[in-house]
Amino acid sequence: MSGALRVVLGDQCSHSLSALDGLDPARDTVLMMEVQEECTYVPHHAQKIVLVLSAMRHFAAELEARGVRIAYVRLDDADNSGSFSGEVLRAARRLKPDAIISTEPGEWRVREAMRGWEAATGVPVEIRADTRFLCSLDGFAGWAKGRKQLRMEFFYREMRARTGLLMEGDEPAGGAWNYDAKNRRPLPRDVAPPRPQRFPPDAVTRAVMALVATRFGAHFGAAEDFDWPVTAADARAALDDFVAHRLSQFGDYQDAMAEGEATLFHALISTSLNAGLLLPGECCHAAEDAWRDGQAPLNAVEGFIRQILGWREYVRGLYWLKMPGYAQTNALEATRPLPEFYWTGDTPMACLRAAITQTRDRAYAHHIQRLMVTGNFALIAGLDPVAVNAWYLVVYADAYEWVELPNTHGMALFADGGVMASKPYAASGAYINRMSDHCRGCAFDVKKAVGADACPFNALYWDFVARHAERFAKNPRMAMPLMGLRRMAPAKLRDIRAQAAAFLESDLMKGYT
Repeated sequence: MSGALRVVLGDQCSHSLSALDGLDPARDTVLMMEVQEECTYVPHHAQKIVLVLSAMRHFAAELEARGVRIAYVRLDDADNSGSFSGEVLRAARRLKPDAIISTEPGEWRVREAMRGWEAATGVPVEIRADTRFLCSLDGFAGWAKGRKQLRMEFFYREMRARTGLLMEGDEPAGGAWNYDAKNRRPLPRDVAPPRPQRFPPDAVTRAVMALVATRFGAHFGAAEDFDWPVTAADARAALDDFVAHRLSQFGDYQDAMAEGEATLFHALISTSLNAGLLLPGECCHAAEDAWRDGQAPLNAVEGFIRQILGWREYVRGLYWLKMPGYAQTNALEATRPLPEFYWTGDTPMACLRAAITQTRDRAYAHHIQRLMVTGNFALIAGLDPVAVNAWYLVVYADAYEWVELPNTHGMALFADGGVMASKPYAASGAYINRMSDHCRGCAFDVKKAVGADACPFNALYWDFVARHAERFAKNPRMAMPLMGLRRMAPAKLRDIRAQAAAFLESDLMKGYT
């Protein structure tokens, strides 16, 4: 072989991938690899593995239909080495390419492995920038340089101006950059969210499901109800379905939670975005077009675009700017083991039970469930960030370390000490009661902080504030809870902290064995 070996990873199922730029079908070969190491570096949810492997097989078939030569390694191939590096070495020995071309990966550990390919194979390796994102890594580093605080809001405004999304000349559409204050309504009882379009598995996906059930049957979750998009066409249909039927009310209810309502008005496209089946630009433009055509209000469209153009691009930039040390920080010195109920959902706390059970069954929970239920509990209970980060990476079908780690480590756990968030997102049961109906049927009373039936979030919240009062004394965004703490009668605070201590030592908090 005198052409290039072009490597496409499992989350790079995009025809616009930079590794494919300039591909010569007559000379080049595309290498795609299903490997054990990627399925088990954490024991991913079965649906996550099905999603990636099925998307890869469909994408390879699309390339072959265009006349591209594919070297495809299946998970159950007898001579599968089990790792990316092993398969690149095998392919280089077999095909003898004059170059290896790849797109920069999403995760630090994969990039470190990729940097060793040239020495291992003796073939020049070119690692190209991932141009599917709207902000390059160099662009983010340039934005961050010299800044004392790396706040998403200011990055987002610059990205709005740079891309022209939701802009009217030099000014933001509607005169404001952010309509978050309008996006905090609980779901009324008489509002029934429409059911999102789902995608029953075809023969390719069913074969992958059978393989995953055999190989990874002990992993968290099951693959049997899998119905995520696994092709670009289906991913686009899912996006169009959201824009047509849920975007108009997404803004109002994006922070809401409700019993029996797993998806509400959310887009359900993060699995497709993070696997490369959708591109962030097409998602943002689809939403903007809906607003300009009068199909969706500005608060909904701005909130949706902010999650992609703002948060998604920001967390990627922050991840690569701060790794590898970022993952090891533990600013709040949290060390408590992850409770067993994070894996089983077996807890009398209704909000946690709903979020975890849904996560087990669907490999999905929306951002408020992740931040203000499972994440908030982990924060105020002082759970070990390493264990919590690993859990989030295991359980969600859209989880890759570049997007999962900053959101969990920085936003939910404040383990980075404020690099990402200006304050810890700690809340008592009152927040959950305001934004959901979970508390109505809960075994605990959300209005109580002390007593056998008191909501654990209440005592844990005030214990968290008291535990870190000195640390947060100079944080202006913590002024109100610290004032509340100072005004609390000493006897009441002692009772609350005793309640928290007893709960943390109770059987409900036993760790996984």
